[in-house]
Amino acid sequence: MTAITPQSAPTALSVTGVTKHYDSGFTLDDVTFDLPAGYIMGLIGPNGAGKSTLIKLILNMIHRDAGDIHVLGLDNLAYEEAVKEQLGVVFDSSYLHEQWKVKNIERVVAPLYPAWNHDLYQRRLAEFGLAGKDNGGKLVKDLSRGMQMKLMLAIALSHDARLLILDEPTSGLDVLARDELMDLLHAYIEDGEHSVLFSTHITADLERAADFITYITGGRLYFTGPKDEFEESFTLIKGGPDELAQLPVGMVLGSHTYETGFDALVRSENLAAAMRAVPGLVTERASIDDIIRLTNTRHTSGEVL
Repeated sequence: MTAITPQSAPTALSVTGVTKHYDSGFTLDDVTFDLPAGYIMGLIGPNGAGKSTLIKLILNMIHRDAGDIHVLGLDNLAYEEAVKEQLGVVFDSSYLHEQWKVKNIERVVAPLYPAWNHDLYQRRLAEFGLAGKDNGGKLVKDLSRGMQMKLMLAIALSHDARLLILDEPTSGLDVLARDELMDLLHAYIEDGEHSVLFSTHITADLERAADFITYITGGRLYFTGPKDEFEESFTLIKGGPDELAQLPVGMVLGSHTYETGFDALVRSENLAAAMRAVPGLVTERASIDDIIRLTNTRHTSGEVL
């Protein structure tokens, strides 16, 4: 893949210094990242990290306390209507009225989008098993979670949206359906003018589909950049019960201890220093799951913060 710079690709989504405070004490604090057009970005983090808050801010469903958000070059507040015409959105639960029949939904949603494509929508319904009398005549509430997700995807993909924002889009889908969705997303961005931001807990989907990763934990941005760079930035080290304490203070980003030893996460740039301090440590490439798990784990006990 060609290296991406701000000069080599226009920006589909730009989030700059975005902050949101809640009375509960939680704060999404000063989040900044860019999604170049024509690519897929995975938005990751543990439950309660701020992913859904960020998505709601992009969609202007809640109001930010600071920062700027531009979608396809347009400020999402000043040009809210124009922005939303260019967005396709799928949430982790259905936003459709549960008493609507599947076959009647197009009459409700089509007028909302000037670029609505009837033929494309019908084709998507057929591809997703939502056409015909069996599912077409069902109420939304009678569809499975996976079928509700597919229905929202059919809508999102039928009005030439240039940016898809998906919140846990593979939740409730089986392995085959998830593979179909990943193939669909790759086809969607092929022309270089369409982009995807999706949050997920299923890291296998990120491994297959994402070009970029934005990782948020505790309301703060931990990493944003190419997926390969994210994975290469961290290394998993393993050793005996007494060796963890021998590592330099501040080097370990998170660890989990066992009776027989430990596994810990360090930045790859610090690996040589770790090996000098404790020769014989076992090293492995850190997976996305490892990075999330260990950056949200106490240094000594493995207890989640």
